Amino acid sequence: MGCAHGKCCGHRPRSSDSDSREFQEVSQFSVHGKHILTERSIECVPVPSRNFRLEYSVLTQRGYYPYSPGKENEDSFCIRTQVQGNPNLHFFGVFDGHGLFGAQCSNFVRDRLVDILANDPRLLLDNPANAYSSAFVRTNHELHDSEIDDTESGTTAITVLVVGDKLLVANVGDSRAVIALKVGDRVLAEDLSSDQTPFRRDEYERVKLCGARVLSQDQLDGLKDPDIQTWGDEESGGSDPPRLWVQNGRYPGTAFTRSVGDSTAGRIGVIADPEVSTVQLTPDHLFFVVASDGVFEFLSSQAVVDMVRLFFLFLIDWQPFSTQCILLLFYLYVQSVAVLVPHQQQIDIE
Repeated sequence: MGCAHGKCCGHRPRSSDSDSREFQEVSQFSVHGKHILTERSIECVPVPSRNFRLEYSVLTQRGYYPYSPGKENEDSFCIRTQVQGNPNLHFFGVFDGHGLFGAQCSNFVRDRLVDILANDPRLLLDNPANAYSSAFVRTNHELHDSEIDDTESGTTAITVLVVGDKLLVANVGDSRAVIALKVGDRVLAEDLSSDQTPFRRDEYERVKLCGARVLSQDQLDGLKDPDIQTWGDEESGGSDPPRLWVQNGRYPGTAFTRSVGDSTAGRIGVIADPEVSTVQLTPDHLFFVVASDGVFEFLSSQAVVDMVRLFFLFLIDWQPFSTQCILLLFYLYVQSVAVLVPHQQQIDIE
């Protein structure tokens, strides 16, 4: 959802990790005036301690902005395999920039977060969650101190660290990670993260205590009663969501309650502290999806899982998987997106 005035500036994303050389641009499409960038469709990394491998696909595209034809992609991604040289430790992240310098913020966090994380010895010791949280907070401070103007620009971040047969998920903002769970003959979506927006009562109350006004755009403009502090849920209220404003101004207007950057919004409760959760993988966990809100603002978690599952069922060759999924999204929606899809595959032992 981003800032009140849209996502204004961007830069073509790339993988920033040690595997970046593996991701070559393989094709470029222009359909109905929209611009797609596709990345190499599939890579594979083993997780030897638990006898499985991750096959992953990644793709990002710039949205359709008819009044800003030169607008670049603000979304970026990072894949770092074998973090700290450990073959069982792999990092996946998606970063959704917003504001005038959103692309620069997104790319900065993409580059720095995983480096800070990889250099923290706690990651392999007894407190990886603290290492994760510290990495986000330090990255936020470094962005504030950098030459990038993050006064009203920043990025959300959704990251998944594969630690053997566990997933460590850290989220800041309204991008999302979701996992597919096989239950009988059905495949169900389970959210690995919770969107941090004023729709959540706990986040609403937290930012109010920090001095934020929480109003939709129509309420700010006097078209609706500002005293009515209920907006339904994200699906029903998504077209005019509650946003954060300073007490006597019409800024910053963020529709999320956590981000990296956004120094002005930081004064009214927007923080970079992630919510960290752990998931134990089982053979019934088929794949997980890490994506920006350019996907989840328009599709439910279950719809995304169903779409991915569809291609597993009907595509003989998984190679064009990510491209096909994003092409379907591409015909329907206009925001910039970044999508990562790792798939768990057991290794046969002979």
